[in-house]
Amino acid sequence: MRILLIGRGKMGRMLEDLLTAQGHTLLGAVGRGDKERLAAADKADVVIDFSDPALLPDLAAYIRRTKSPLCCGTTGYSAEQQQILQELSAFAPVLYSANFSLGIALFRRILSQVSPILLDGFDVEMVETHHNQKIDAPSGTAKLLADAVDPSGRLRRVYGRSGKCGKRARDEMGIFSMRGGTVSGAHTVSFFGEDETFSITHSAASRRIFAAGALKAAAVLTEKPPGLYELEDILFGGAE
Repeated sequence: MRILLIGRGKMGRMLEDLLTAQGHTLLGAVGRGDKERLAAADKADVVIDFSDPALLPDLAAYIRRTKSPLCCGTTGYSAEQQQILQELSAFAPVLYSANFSLGIALFRRILSQVSPILLDGFDVEMVETHHNQKIDAPSGTAKLLADAVDPSGRLRRVYGRSGKCGKRARDEMGIFSMRGGTVSGAHTVSFFGEDETFSITHSAASRRIFAAGALKAAAVLTEKPPGLYELEDILFGGAE
């Protein structure tokens, strides 16, 4: 594949090393300092974006012009920016995911199956842990998992508790963020019932799993028609 990378951070550098090792061609790598290069960049077989929301206007203009497939892992988008991504799916296949781990994709699928069974009688809480350089909280992955637990939005999301906050309400879902060291990412969702607890945990030992997952998803995305896709669709063949 001829791949255009957006973002020159740790994930961008890891993707560059991995795609080269797998025999793909790096069409170019664009960051915040030279985003104007996108105005004249050639069409790519696929664009992989792990950058910054500030680059979205230039990236969107490139996708509209070239109709290159977009595999996007940038987090921190506003609702308006998420809408732009959806609009781009009219021009090209677009995959957006806050996490490209196969394990997290399975985690979401499991939650979507067990949550309807447990939510009526169990309290649900989530803890997510990341390295001390992460700038957003809760993590994009935590939001993905919360959506899998409660897709209709009937639970009120509580981001931490302190002081005399009162008894826990039945319509709460607590989400707690821990930051420290070099943790690549760990997420635990727990269902607390009467005399029993059911928990699921996923831990990432290295960012490499996200880079490998993004490359795998990007390869499948190149064969898809324009549209908006989820990671489960791409990895498990859930949509055409």
